[in-house]
Amino acid sequence: MTITETIPDDRRAKRNVAVLVAAQAILGSQITMIFVIGGLAGNMLTPIHCLATLPISMIVLGSMTTAPWLSQLMQNQGRKVGFFIGSIGGLVGSGVAAYALSISSFWLFLIGSYLTGTYMSAQGFYRFAAADSASDSFRPKAISYVMAGGLISALTGPQLVKLTDGLTGVPFVGTYLIAMAINIVGMSLFFLLDMPKPARRTADTPRSRSWGELLSTPQIGVAVICAMVSYALMNLVMTSTPLAVVGCGFTKGNAADIVSAHVLAMFAPSFFTGHFIARFGATRIVATGLAILGLAGLVALNGVELTNFFVALVLIGIGWNFGFIGATAMLTAAHAPHERGRVQGMNDAIVFGCVTLASLASGGLMNCSGGDIVQGWNAVNLAMIPFIGLAGASLIWLTLRPKPTGQ
Repeated sequence: MTITETIPDDRRAKRNVAVLVAAQAILGSQITMIFVIGGLAGNMLTPIHCLATLPISMIVLGSMTTAPWLSQLMQNQGRKVGFFIGSIGGLVGSGVAAYALSISSFWLFLIGSYLTGTYMSAQGFYRFAAADSASDSFRPKAISYVMAGGLISALTGPQLVKLTDGLTGVPFVGTYLIAMAINIVGMSLFFLLDMPKPARRTADTPRSRSWGELLSTPQIGVAVICAMVSYALMNLVMTSTPLAVVGCGFTKGNAADIVSAHVLAMFAPSFFTGHFIARFGATRIVATGLAILGLAGLVALNGVELTNFFVALVLIGIGWNFGFIGATAMLTAAHAPHERGRVQGMNDAIVFGCVTLASLASGGLMNCSGGDIVQGWNAVNLAMIPFIGLAGASLIWLTLRPKPTGQ
């Protein structure tokens, strides 16, 4: 998306950040709600328990397939249009899921989950929208502040799950009805956005590079790898957590509290992450995030007490925050303005494609890789090792490679 005017004091950017923080807080709560119950609802609807997490995979698949065309639409028509479409997708998806639960249709439930992915895709662009009108110095902070809006959704989403438990005769239907209301109320915020107008393409507009050309740019390629690994591993573990917690004899309320603590840890550091990036550089912050993800795996492998679940999921959240926001900052600094739509759509399509695979693998590893719940949970956490190694190696390569002349 091309910026048509620059406001040095970032007044426009700060106004948009405030609106996007509110959107993240209100509309984002539906994702935390659905991630808490998605695997449990899937386990209830399907006799094939290896497919229990498939509804969550469908949400992420919906996000992956939506990202390229939604990003291009926003490049041409503006951010507001894309954000309204996302909320409508969340509204319809929740309605379809609620109806599917009422008639015990697993396959219709998957369709509702896929449509919910349209909202998840739109939400992913909030962070990029925050950067559109921001100065170079304010951009990492703008991204970080918008991500911090997830703090409120972290508090409200899982608690709404507990409040709606038993609200209707069919389990989980009440949660999806609340999600519908959230979309209706939350989309009104987008009328308050003051986004830059997308510029019309002319004969003089530079050609956007292809996906292959973009990914061969070292900083873009490494940023995509690190974002992909950070998000996929977070999703791999979080998707399995409610199943593991309940399977180990704890309650759905315990699972909701653990997910709430996890999502708090995902977004609470955002008040500082932008400042850390500005001071230490995005590469070091991403590396720190990967190290914290590895530490989370060690804690999870050390036992299945409630304390282990809480500590591991909090560390996963912090690791995701540093890794994903750091990678986003790397990406926004590595391409030309006229390439924003293509780069952002490509990034989120690749990231959420890998997250889709992670959520699918999560159910298989959890329910079908070992003799019991503990073995399945251990398999989930051991699966993180090679991917942390991949992202870490890519960062080392980027740091050590000879810099082109002039950089």
